[in-house]
Amino acid sequence: MGPDEISGTHEDAREWPLSTREWVARRSAPRILLGEDQPEMRTLLRRALSRRGYDVVEAPDGPGLVKALVDGLLAQQTQVPDLIITDVRMPGFSGIEVLARLRREGWTTPVVLITAFGDAQLHQEAELLGAARVLNKPFAMEDLCEVVETLVPPPR
Repeated sequence: MGPDEISGTHEDAREWPLSTREWVARRSAPRILLGEDQPEMRTLLRRALSRRGYDVVEAPDGPGLVKALVDGLLAQQTQVPDLIITDVRMPGFSGIEVLARLRREGWTTPVVLITAFGDAQLHQEAELLGAARVLNKPFAMEDLCEVVETLVPPPR
């Protein structure tokens, strides 16, 4: 997705179009949408990413992930994630189902899938759908952070 959001207070908001330079200068931390149904794992991931300067929006399941995307699009100032990290197996919709729907709708936002059930078939399906990466659980938090920093550099 392109630069669809402006951050800042309402007083300093300005109507579109902003130049790329203005958009970059006013932009807050990169936004990551995190879908994970295990609360402890979600908290661990959020803390690690927040410490590196990312704005993390959490979703506890597939429907919550979709709701967070829709809420961001409908917000007064559109808030589209720069990256989506989602577990594959979640209640409601799986991470693969969400990825497939995003791609059908033309979204190009990078998606990192995490899974405890990462067989060859899943990796192949994820690759065909355009997942940026698939990380098998357990993974080192540093490995996830390296992937994230490669896809969406942290704020300087």
